[in-house]
Amino acid sequence: MVEYTLHLDGIFHSLADPIRRDILRRVAERNLSIGELVEKYEVSFAAISKHINVLEQAKLVRRRKEGRRQFVVLQPATLKEADAYLEQYRRMWESRYDKLEKLLEEGE
Repeated sequence: MVEYTLHLDGIFHSLADPIRRDILRRVAERNLSIGELVEKYEVSFAAISKHINVLEQAKLVRRRKEGRRQFVVLQPATLKEADAYLEQYRRMWESRYDKLEKLLEEGE
């Protein structure tokens, strides 16, 4: 359980940064080279590389080499893990909203 919690911590830590979320959005559309990603932001190559390392450690992306170029590839299974974790809270809140709605209807 501790390992699973640490893994989720890494996922949500990675998603906390707007540049990393945008990188994920972009590589969800298509695999991009690190150079292509650097062109999209007003930060250094080193900064983008650090962002990619954080995403890799959380297993949200992986690097794939093609010749001299490195491409960033989305790992969608990891996002499914985070979604499954959040789903339990989504169900809980929907249940509470349904109960609240019933109470409000009874009060009218």
